[in-house]
Amino acid sequence: MFEGFDAITLARLQFSFTMSFHIVFPAFSIGLASYLAVLEALWLWTGREVFINLFNYWLKIFAVAFGMGVVSGIVMSYQFGTNWSVFADKTGPIIGPLMAYEVLTAFFLEAGFLGVMLFGLKRVGHRLHFFATMMVAIGTLISAFWILSANSWMQTPTGFAMNSQGQFVAADWWKVIFNPSFPYRLVHMVLAAYLTTAFVVGGVGAYHLLKNTRLEGARVMFSMAMWMAALVAPIQILAGDQHGLNTLEHQPVKVMAMEGHFQSHPNGAPLILFGIPDQDEAKVKYAIEIPKASSLILKHSLDAPLKGLDTVPRENWPKVGLVFWSFRTMVGIGFLMLGVGLFSLYARWRGILYESRWLHRYALAMGPAGFIAVLAGWVTTEAGRQPFTVYGLLRTVDSASPLDAPAVATSLIAFIVVYFIVFGMGVFYILRLMHEPPHHGEEGPRADTPARAAGITPAQAAHAGQG
Repeated sequence: MFEGFDAITLARLQFSFTMSFHIVFPAFSIGLASYLAVLEALWLWTGREVFINLFNYWLKIFAVAFGMGVVSGIVMSYQFGTNWSVFADKTGPIIGPLMAYEVLTAFFLEAGFLGVMLFGLKRVGHRLHFFATMMVAIGTLISAFWILSANSWMQTPTGFAMNSQGQFVAADWWKVIFNPSFPYRLVHMVLAAYLTTAFVVGGVGAYHLLKNTRLEGARVMFSMAMWMAALVAPIQILAGDQHGLNTLEHQPVKVMAMEGHFQSHPNGAPLILFGIPDQDEAKVKYAIEIPKASSLILKHSLDAPLKGLDTVPRENWPKVGLVFWSFRTMVGIGFLMLGVGLFSLYARWRGILYESRWLHRYALAMGPAGFIAVLAGWVTTEAGRQPFTVYGLLRTVDSASPLDAPAVATSLIAFIVVYFIVFGMGVFYILRLMHEPPHHGEEGPRADTPARAAGITPAQAAHAGQG
């Protein structure tokens, strides 16, 4: 199946495959945890039953998605030791503590309150249960903080020194954690998670409104999702622009690949909308472009010069075609999301938010768009960093374990088979839950275990009563 691939290419394929499965679940659970906290807060504040029904409805979906995210993340992390042991050895003194901080803060916080959140609504006080929901939501955000800090350090490494063994060690932890790209990437990713969740919620609401416009739960979830789309989509576009400017400053080669600039432009660079990048010939074929627009966006001047890949040694070029198209996929979906938000504002103004079938069809079609945009964004980020694992300092070819290609191919095939079976079943179950609308008296996840304290059995209780 993978004949002709070398071990490093297969190891990269394996990591990208497992990462692609993993990232969609945290992106969804980060946004959904916050949405659940908002729903429970609205229920406690207003007392309206529709909010607790929606809370229980989405809580079941959150439980499945959260579980799949945890499992896929644990499996993925083992590859640092199996396929990328040199990378793990050289960056371990920095990446290791950052990953440990995530476990000690975020994972322990989530694990400590998740059970109360899932099964404790009728067993603890409402305020305590809301506190547990808030802690899980905050835990997901803290997890994103540490993971993105570690990944951002690989993109823009600062605050480190090299020891006698050739390892990266922290010289200033503040500079390691708050490296130059981290704030921009954190904001961009958290907003992406919120938009991903909003469009899933909006898509489910639209699906049920297309069948019955009078469903209260579908109306409320759709309205909330459309407010999120209308408010957050333009903010995300602005955050993405600022992230791009930061990338231009610290990772200019990545921006060259994103823009398709093989040649330098001393008097203003065009914005290439579409085309076919040819890395061998160093040009974009059949380019459709807007003259000088790239300089206007990136430098805020029509005549500002922009360097191209012709100023970079070819061995330091990323795969331009992959980065070029993944970037356009992400940006294109972002503007489609903005279109949904603007359409919803118009429908809300006209008073047809729950009756506009064109809006509902649009929102339903955009239901999975957030996942596609997240994947496209991560491909842009990670493929654009190549051929380095630590940008400009540690090459990918020098980071891999000394493995033979057949060994990596075997494990990759095993991952593909198991992942599609296990996670395919999980996604199918989530879709089944979404197929039914929220209804009156919606129940949350069930804990089919005894509700009594350990150590007291029914037989013991009965015997004590007879005595």
